[in-house]
Amino acid sequence: MTDLPVIRLMPKAEARAIRHGFPWVFANELVTDRRTRALAPGTFAQLEDAERRPMGVVTINPGSKIIARMLDRNPATVIDHDWVATRLRHALAHRDRLHDAPFYRLIHAEADGLPGVVIDRFGDAAVIQPNAAWAETHLEMIAEALQAVTGVTTIVKNGAGRARVLEGLAEETLVICGALDGPVPVPMNGATYMADLLGGQKTGLFFDQRPNHAFAAQLAQGGRVLDIFSHVGGFSLAALAAGADSALAVDSSAPALELARQGAEASGSLARFSTRQGDAFATLETLAQEGAQFDLVVCDPPAFAPNKDALAAGLRAYERIARLAAPLVAPGGYLGLCSCSHAADLSAFRNACARGIGRGGRRGQLIHTGFAGPDHPQLPQLAESGYLKAVFFRLEA
Repeated sequence: MTDLPVIRLMPKAEARAIRHGFPWVFANELVTDRRTRALAPGTFAQLEDAERRPMGVVTINPGSKIIARMLDRNPATVIDHDWVATRLRHALAHRDRLHDAPFYRLIHAEADGLPGVVIDRFGDAAVIQPNAAWAETHLEMIAEALQAVTGVTTIVKNGAGRARVLEGLAEETLVICGALDGPVPVPMNGATYMADLLGGQKTGLFFDQRPNHAFAAQLAQGGRVLDIFSHVGGFSLAALAAGADSALAVDSSAPALELARQGAEASGSLARFSTRQGDAFATLETLAQEGAQFDLVVCDPPAFAPNKDALAAGLRAYERIARLAAPLVAPGGYLGLCSCSHAADLSAFRNACARGIGRGGRRGQLIHTGFAGPDHPQLPQLAESGYLKAVFFRLEA
């Protein structure tokens, strides 16, 4: 790697932040001369500070706002199959301590030392999201290391999503190796979920909500549950497994609700499970008109504030969800509200939820705040890695 191209920070760039663990270099922090702009996306390079002191090995994408991502802080490191395998083994050792079955997020991008790479494991299958140019360029190397370390036999490339668009990468989802003959059953929190690894949202299942599903399930025993933005039944199936009397799952996606129904059947709770397809906001209004009441209502919407420009509108949407959901909670019941928007920090999100509950004519106690599970580690220097928040309120009798 001694012949790597060299790229250099501008004099006013935050070299200290990078030395202290921040993993990204933005385009306005790098000297982008003709030679640098000519580097192919995904090229490995040696990063130097403005005084020409080596800082580490990075991957560069001249067409991205995040022009360089730190791979290794040792400037002499060789980025190859063995390097990737070492990162995978380190990540796997942590997950093996957490879970007794191989269903989890194995690689959480920068937090697990593989920038822009997400890998979710579903038993003998895994889904790779190569959301950075270097991962797209070296996908075969990553897949081979993944097989060698974990023994998975089927690997899916999920090349969809906003992150790839920002990197200038085309959308593409396909099976790299092995085969799939339908949705994969996933045991979690006493229920069985059905994950569509090719056609579902993200990688097919949201492992990050596992601890929040478990907490909500404690509140659901013997009660009526409403799961808004349910996807494949995340909160509702866990609640039924914990002893809820009934659960209604609401989502705009008919395929997702069909997977939820299959999950309820596989879990032995189909008789207590029902679905309703439609817009979440409109369905909340309709349920209120019907006089419906639930002992637990949970709303887990998509990212309403995916970036800072969308923050104000996103917070209004979170407030509106809380306002519409609060009247549906029976006296003394519980309301759970979730956000996967990294642009909305916990304080802003929590305040929007509290305003919405008040505007919905209710008062509540904040009883619990949840985050992503430990298979989604956070990089302390990167706020974006701590995106998920869940707040639970008990509403007045």
